[in-house]
Amino acid sequence: MHGETAEATRNDAGRATDAAVNEIGRLVRALALYRPQLVLCVSERTLLPVLVSARDGSLLVARLRDAAGQMLAALGVADAAVASEQEAMMDAVIGKTVSRQVLGSMNDFVRMLDSYHGAGTLLDVSLRLAETPCGPLRMNSPREETIRAFALPA
Repeated sequence: MHGETAEATRNDAGRATDAAVNEIGRLVRALALYRPQLVLCVSERTLLPVLVSARDGSLLVARLRDAAGQMLAALGVADAAVASEQEAMMDAVIGKTVSRQVLGSMNDFVRMLDSYHGAGTLLDVSLRLAETPCGPLRMNSPREETIRAFALPA
């Protein structure tokens, strides 16, 4: 995969932290060299993928927060829980990740993007990627793990 990989986390002081700050855990992003330019964000805990446009990097965190909220809502997460997740993402810090499981899953998702070219909105493609069985999840999908994290009926 081409691009840059970083980890987005925050704590109450706005500093980077190793502890998960929300239900789906830390979000990891990779700037994938893909047309159009996209940012692939993946939950460290559930491997839930969220795609956002890479244009205007100064709005990346806000765009990620909105897209993650749309993704969770599309999976049936309650509005209050979605709002809580988005609140936890208000202050993001970008740094390097060391999770090989996340990076491997991100590489798999990036390889799948070509097959979903023109398959709808970024949300639609993210939802399709979320159905992918992932080895680090014991071949469960990120969708299933996210539903489990929020204790939703499958």
